[in-house]
Amino acid sequence: MEAELLDFQTKQRLASAVDRRGGAKYQMNKGAVQFFVLFFFCSCQTAFAQSIFVGPDKKFQQKKLRVPYAFYNDSFGTAVGFVYGITGYPQKQSMLLGTAMAGTEGSVMGFLMGRDIRLPFSDRLFVDLVAQVGRFKEIKSYSDGNPDFPDERAGSNGSDEDNYIEGDGWDNYFQFRFQYVLPFGHGEDQIVNTYVLDRGLVSSGEAGGISWNPLISGKTYVEVKPFYRQQEIEGDFVDKALNTSGIEFSVFRDNRDFFVNPSRGSALRLKVTRDWGWFDSSAPWTVVSGEFDKYFSLGPSQRFRQRVIALDFWTADTPTWNSSHTENGTEVFHRAPAFAGATLGGLFKMRGYAPSRFNDKACIYYAAEYRMTPKWNPLAEISWLQRYLEIAWWQWVPFVEVGRVAPSWSVDELHSDMKWDVGFGVRAMAKGLVVRIDTAVSDEGLRVQMMVSQPFQF
Repeated sequence: MEAELLDFQTKQRLASAVDRRGGAKYQMNKGAVQFFVLFFFCSCQTAFAQSIFVGPDKKFQQKKLRVPYAFYNDSFGTAVGFVYGITGYPQKQSMLLGTAMAGTEGSVMGFLMGRDIRLPFSDRLFVDLVAQVGRFKEIKSYSDGNPDFPDERAGSNGSDEDNYIEGDGWDNYFQFRFQYVLPFGHGEDQIVNTYVLDRGLVSSGEAGGISWNPLISGKTYVEVKPFYRQQEIEGDFVDKALNTSGIEFSVFRDNRDFFVNPSRGSALRLKVTRDWGWFDSSAPWTVVSGEFDKYFSLGPSQRFRQRVIALDFWTADTPTWNSSHTENGTEVFHRAPAFAGATLGGLFKMRGYAPSRFNDKACIYYAAEYRMTPKWNPLAEISWLQRYLEIAWWQWVPFVEVGRVAPSWSVDELHSDMKWDVGFGVRAMAKGLVVRIDTAVSDEGLRVQMMVSQPFQF
């Protein structure tokens, strides 16, 4: 079975991606949960990455969120849900979140997350946990199986945008991420960092960006993430299942001054993800990847509190990509599912294309953003909005992206016939986390992506 068969993503489930293509066609991205779920999520997640946010008075306050909500999209129909979140519990830097939803079309989902829980036997070791169980209607996957394209690999760089399969499916996902803070740089004495914010911008407590030297500036982490994912899709062209389980190993060097909205510094993550074929996995596979982002502050101006140029580079390769044969002659493809491999398109990389629109053995990606934070904040003048969301600033962000997937990691091939998009984002800081609406146009139309967090090093 091809391990890239299914193309669901937890991030897709927790976001609304609205898709507009030429003319008056305007529809919700199928299989995505409404943006409001993540908006509620951002309202309760004011502390993470081993950090605490405080105001100029330097006082920390635990916050709770209990919100029923309703929404409509193609996958869920008319739906209702409830979200509960708490920050500062069980520890000041920790956060717990749970949500459940159900719709008239038959889609249902439950989601649980815990972040930055410090383990009792080590001051430097933290754990995150994520669990999702859900069944979704009308999911679109850029994977082989569409009979209209028998001689074309779905998701390849030159593939047709209509070469996808569609159906109903389960997506059950469990993971634990263990993160160890190494004892040098800012991580030597500031295991849990306290940021003092003035209307959403850091006034003191920066945890990086003062030097390139990791012994002086920033934090370095060793990360281990065991995961298990079970996915099924049932449609007109396909009725198959995919199980994948393994461990992700990474080293993360975070030298950004403020990880939520950096103005200077950089971040680097090197990662190896391995599925050994255990626990009924569909096939063993390995993916190696690296991401680097860099930030340049242009300082304030007459109209803007902050101006920042943000650059990002990402690449991935699948060394186990080739197929093999079992004793009974069955062909097995040692390829990662699209959400874990060399994939472009969607909420974070190549925002002008459908989620995981392109997936192959290897990929490369470049992006540039100009983030401008105006001094004028009209949202701060709306009293009821401030009472519930505490919007500290909003931001204007023009951006450009280029990237490509390929059947081999080759500098020449990855930099030929590259895909591109250009766009403009409007972002805001609500209760300590960035909420963004990015609009991007590509040769396959215009898309509006809604999500929390800045797009790099999510």
